[in-house]
Amino acid sequence: MEEAIQKADVLIEALQWIRQFRGKITVIKLGGSIMEDQRAMVHLLLDIVFMETVGMRPVVVHGGGPAINRAMDAAGLQPRFVRGRRHTDADTLAVVERVLAGEVNRKIAQQINDLGGQARSLSFGTKNVLFGRHASVHDERGTPLDLGYVGVVTRVDRDSIVELCNAGVVPVIPSMCVAEDDQKLNVNADTAATAVAQALEAEKLVYLSDINGVRRKKNDPDSLIHSLTAEEALELISDGSIDAGMIPKVQACLETLDRGVHKVHIIDGRLRHSLLLEVYTNKGVGTQIVRD
Repeated sequence: MEEAIQKADVLIEALQWIRQFRGKITVIKLGGSIMEDQRAMVHLLLDIVFMETVGMRPVVVHGGGPAINRAMDAAGLQPRFVRGRRHTDADTLAVVERVLAGEVNRKIAQQINDLGGQARSLSFGTKNVLFGRHASVHDERGTPLDLGYVGVVTRVDRDSIVELCNAGVVPVIPSMCVAEDDQKLNVNADTAATAVAQALEAEKLVYLSDINGVRRKKNDPDSLIHSLTAEEALELISDGSIDAGMIPKVQACLETLDRGVHKVHIIDGRLRHSLLLEVYTNKGVGTQIVRD
């Protein structure tokens, strides 16, 4: 009986958040090592099915780096990175399109359907919703660097995504876009998710990471900061508490807040049901960054 009462208490705690976020859009970025962990993926996709079932409007934006690397290795292609971004030549682009916008995208949508939800692939083979231009990157001296077929998103087909959300269908979007000359381009998954969240004026943008969030001491998981304002985040960057690869992620979070998204979360996607624990409990399990 005590166990049953505890379960009821959990439901009551979740109730206020279910009511608050009903009908609101949450953009969820999937990528990296999380997608290689099948157990973690099942729990994350179950969380997404739950979110849609209780009235939230989840939108999935995904990458697929490890799967692309395996396909390139099988094709005898060597990955090349320029300032942290994958250089994409014509052969690499063909692999990225086949794996990311094809195999991985269809698999995620099918998994959601198999778990009892409804999902729709929004990719080149169905309906593309991301449009952009070639990315421009410069070195420390301002010299342009060639990234090949790499792009940034400049426009999102908001209406097509919202239409699916309103119908109770989870849109699943790969991180690729089409330029004005109809050239397909590879896009960084974090920046693609940010562009989608901004265009939809989402309630939340959730980055699923392989760490538990922003920490006061980067190597100490117990120093997790559950909630940060934009000003506090800038102070932590300034004093070195946030460094290395976490800096661009936090900066992207701050930019997203400036463009209308209410909250941005960084959570450990390997934790079982981390999405539900972050969204539907009072304390959460990761870091939420909010406007000042």
